[in-house]
Amino acid sequence: MDKKQYRHELKFILSQGEAELLKRKLSLLMDVDSNSINEDNTYFIRSLYFDDDYNSAYYEKIDGLEKREKYRIRLYNLDSSFIRLERKEKNRDLTYKKQEKISVEDCHKFLNGDFEEIELAKDGLLREFVLKQKLHHLKPSVIVDYKRLAFTFPVEDTRITFDEDIRSGKFQYDLFDKDILTFNVLEPGEVVLEVKFNNSIPSHLASVIKEIPTVRVAVSKFALCREKKEV
Repeated sequence: MDKKQYRHELKFILSQGEAELLKRKLSLLMDVDSNSINEDNTYFIRSLYFDDDYNSAYYEKIDGLEKREKYRIRLYNLDSSFIRLERKEKNRDLTYKKQEKISVEDCHKFLNGDFEEIELAKDGLLREFVLKQKLHHLKPSVIVDYKRLAFTFPVEDTRITFDEDIRSGKFQYDLFDKDILTFNVLEPGEVVLEVKFNNSIPSHLASVIKEIPTVRVAVSKFALCREKKEV
């Protein structure tokens, strides 16, 4: 079994002006993520999160548990030819993400609750997820949509992302519906900055980030969208 590679993940809330200034500086030092398809180098992410009957994933985040996990299905640019099942573990500031590509057919089975019809391999994340569903009755919890600009740097596998227009899908779980009803969860002009790296962030990038008056927060797009959904 491969040893888990935990990564640091730091999050901040920026104003639009602060975000634009930092984007310009980082664009001179880092590469733009290859997923980018729009003229402004952004791409669209839609995630469907799962939770149990007790909303454990949500309340573990709200209660600040140091160790927790959640499952999600993720689409990029609403492209149904590439769908990923992911499990994200959190341990304080460290994260670990396991992912596996799944078929659109299996995705529809998840949405319909037809877990018994999914053909499982001997191991892997898909099998783990189905077994977890049987034990804890996992079901769709909330859809999270947002626009992302991502920069990458090879040293320490550094990744810096700007997430904007974060929206919650209210009581709708169809990943493939382009016209799903969603609504904003952040204040106007707010941008979520995420800084991810293996052991230590390269010093020249850390220096650039420190020039921006950021406030570190324990923000979770999943929790934000769940909170808004409950309103």
